Parts: sequence; C-alpha cells; structure tokens
Amino acid sequence: MSPAALLAFTATAVLLTVTPGLDTMMLLRMVLGGGRRAGVFGGLGTTLGCLVWGAASIAGLTALLVASRFAYDVLRWAGALYLLWLGGSALWRSWRGRAGEDRAATRPTTPPRALRIGFTTNVLNPKIGVFYLSLLPQFLPTDSGSTGWAVLLVGIHVGVGQIWQLVVVGLAGRAAVVLTRPGVRLWTERLTASVLIGFGVKVAFAGSARG
Repeated sequence: MSPAALLAFTATAVLLTVTPGLDTMMLLRMVLGGGRRAGVFGGLGTTLGCLVWGAASIAGLTALLVASRFAYDVLRWAGALYLLWLGGSALWRSWRGRAGEDRAATRPTTPPRALRIGFTTNVLNPKIGVFYLSLLPQFLPTDSGSTGWAVLLVGIHVGVGQIWQLVVVGLAGRAAVVLTRPGVRLWTERLTASVLIGFGVKVAFAGSARG
C-alpha cells in the first residue's frame, strides 16, 4: 500500500468524521444530560460500535448487507425504531412537565447508559458497515497482505473518530454553562430530540445498500 493511498484514506476519514451528523448530536445530548464524563463514555460506545463493524467488514460479514436486501432492511428498521424511541421518549419527557415549567424533565445520562446508547446506535446503523465495505477495497492492495492493511485502515478511521469525539465533548462541555440554563436546556433538549426523530425517519426510508 502506497503512502499516497494511506494519506488519501486518512484525509477521507477525517472529512467524513468531522461532518456533523447523528454521532455529533448524540454526544451533545449526552453532555447536556450527564456532563463531559457521559459524553466521553458515549463516544467510547460509538467507537466500539465502529470496531464491531470494522471487524465484520474485514471478516466479510458486511457483504451480507449488500447481497441481502432483507438483512439490510431488518437492521435498518431496527436502527430507525431505536432512534425514534430515543428521540420520541426524550421529546415526551420534555413536554410532560407542568405548563410554564422552565426546565426539561430529562432522565440523567449516566456513563454506562451513554456507553450503551453510543454502542447500540452505531451497531444498528447498517450504513456504517456498507461504508467500510465500499470504501476500504478502494485503498487496499490486491495481494495477500490486504487483511493487515484493512486492520490498519479501520484503526485509522476509529482513531480519528475517537479524537474528534473528544474534541466535540470538550467544546460541548465549555458551552454547557449556557446550554444547561433551564430555559436554554429545555429547548435544546427538544431540538436534539426532534433531530433524532428526523434521523430515525431518514434511516427508515433510506434506500437499500445497493442504492
């Protein structure tokens, strides 16, 4: 594998990682609900989910998602329903308080819960598996050493993701002074919950792995 290919993959991984998406929104919610520690554990859960998909990709298991529309759709709907449940339950709790109450009735996000949510969200997202399956082969050599290089590329992507998550958690922690004010937190909670519902709807009605 040439240094140019390695650099190109790293640049691609960085670009895809820093693009705001579901993981960023989840981390923001975790920091608001449980502080920086919850955010760090949530990011770790996301990283573990990526490692599972990376290992499955190297083992060839994610090829099933491309070959089988049924397998892809089952996993896609499971992920969509999980996101809809997360966003819907959070939105319901935020509106459940008494009229005029200036706070969100949110369930505290403990580090174990953040870890579980981050991991489950990523494992139930088939697009991550398809991402590995479609991107990695473009940067791998065709000889017998491709498995070792695949492990390296997955490690680079996961490492970049973990570093970026720590940056997001740090920035969110700094902004928490403002974001955790009762009125601001109430509407931030409702906004992030609505975005999660939007992601759930998007995942539910997304196209198949084969486009």
